[in-house]
Amino acid sequence: MDQPSTDLIIRNATVVDGTGAPGRVADVVVAGGRIAAVTDPGEVPAGGAEAFDATGGVLAPGFVDPHTHYDAQLFWDPTASPSALHGVTTVVAGNCGFTLAPLTPGDGDYVRRMMAKVEGMPLAALEQGIDWNWSSFGEYLDRLEGNLGVNAGFLVGHCALRRVVMGGDATTADATPEQLDAMRDLLAESLRAGGLGFSTTRARTHSDGDGVPVASRRATVEELLALARVVSEHEGTTLEFASDGCLDGFDDDEVDFMIEFSRAGGRPLNWNVLTVDSHAPERYRNQLAAMDRCRDEGARVVALTMPVIVGMNMSFLNYCALNMMPDWNEILGLPVPERMERLADPATRRFMEERAASPDAGVFARLTGWDGYVIGDTFAEENDGLSGRRVGDIAAERGTRPFDTLLDIVLADELRTVLWPGATDNDPESWELRRQAWQHPSVMLGGSDAGAHLDRMQGANYPTRFLADCLRGRRLTTLEDAVRMLTTVPAELFGLVDRGVVAPGAHADLVLFDPETVDSELLTLVDDLPGGTSRLFAGSVGVRRVWVGGVEVVRDGVATGATPGTVVRSGRDTRTVGLD
Repeated sequence: MDQPSTDLIIRNATVVDGTGAPGRVADVVVAGGRIAAVTDPGEVPAGGAEAFDATGGVLAPGFVDPHTHYDAQLFWDPTASPSALHGVTTVVAGNCGFTLAPLTPGDGDYVRRMMAKVEGMPLAALEQGIDWNWSSFGEYLDRLEGNLGVNAGFLVGHCALRRVVMGGDATTADATPEQLDAMRDLLAESLRAGGLGFSTTRARTHSDGDGVPVASRRATVEELLALARVVSEHEGTTLEFASDGCLDGFDDDEVDFMIEFSRAGGRPLNWNVLTVDSHAPERYRNQLAAMDRCRDEGARVVALTMPVIVGMNMSFLNYCALNMMPDWNEILGLPVPERMERLADPATRRFMEERAASPDAGVFARLTGWDGYVIGDTFAEENDGLSGRRVGDIAAERGTRPFDTLLDIVLADELRTVLWPGATDNDPESWELRRQAWQHPSVMLGGSDAGAHLDRMQGANYPTRFLADCLRGRRLTTLEDAVRMLTTVPAELFGLVDRGVVAPGAHADLVLFDPETVDSELLTLVDDLPGGTSRLFAGSVGVRRVWVGGVEVVRDGVATGATPGTVVRSGRDTRTVGLD
């Protein structure tokens, strides 16, 4: 069989191949979208191939982001911005039980409102950026095929399955035996079309656009296990879920469920997200102990964790994580005039502060460092000059409590103030716990939520921020191990075939970066979504090139607009990963 002619030679790169092996200077030869050879410098003549001099740069496999919500954004933005700018070449979407397919004709409004609520996608963007002209999961995938700047795989969401089969009863009723059979058939059809597996949510924080718990939260354990068994019958598939235990720690019943769920599917189960906070070590220890018990009992359950602290903004005007504080939503959900009246009341303030500091706050307690909040955009004259300042410093000047100071500023702006929380978990002890967690056999880097919560947080830049920290910051692990965790580890969990390594035969999904400068830009708010809506954005620094299938998709931190990516389909592009 004739070999494809050489398309590209990347010369003199320091190749960090994704396996954890020491980096070495080499030439990488690309032919037909795959790596043809990794050789000593100068061994292969250029011939008619393009030659790129990568001297001084690190060449690594393209990064794999295992937890995104790009299901909608890819329709108006095939580049998956800003993930590709940060070296990501493969994304997994359809997480947490939320997908745009399968879809009952005419049901787009319900799905749009649900996604706007649970995943923070602007409703106007969903309405104006997508035509919603598909029905089956396969039709949805086909719409994306050929129009992707990165590779993208999609799990099949439980909420969509329930909604198609049960209609309006999906959020209020148990499935009948006939309905469960229909869901099983629909899941099987979606997996045959290329769905990467099955995702679901049982988390109390997930409600639809009507404020009702999303459909998957109504499902019985028996229904979930029946759907997991369908996954076991299809090559190259996996399981994913979100739950209350992901937020606050797992009780025995939930650990029992995870074990049963993973065993029923015969597949790894991953969840998002393990948060590490030295001020709440019991939650961290509980979650890792739960993973250990799952492993000891023959299941495989993997926690995702972010290797950086994700920047996010908050507001007392719009729904955000502050609404998740215990008993806060009853106040923050009031009409604005009533909300402002309550927030001005000293008794209400003390009640809110006490509830936020209670054990009931769980993971959201990390948002209670009121003195560390930084004031973002302000609107009232009396708040002039406060933008960019810490609440603690302003409180000291005024002689007021930090929480009172924060609310005084917010009320002056009629709740419009943009707030940047000061995380309580940015201390040396928390970072040491993170370092330990990264080496745990049931922990994997990920959880960016890229494509979701667009005007509130931006986690897509975690690869470059992590690399910068490893090279020039805390140096909690080596460059080679950092690349391994960003590439081979997630590629192996999802069974991605010939991805996640720089090796002959692998897809030429590659990132070249400058180790002296690689990093992320600071977050900015940009108005570039359909419908004129906004999102937080951060470009990359020091990312020289990104290739997908040997085609350049990023040049010096700017997307080229090329669309060589493919829909990653189970069975064709993935192999089965079992419980061993």
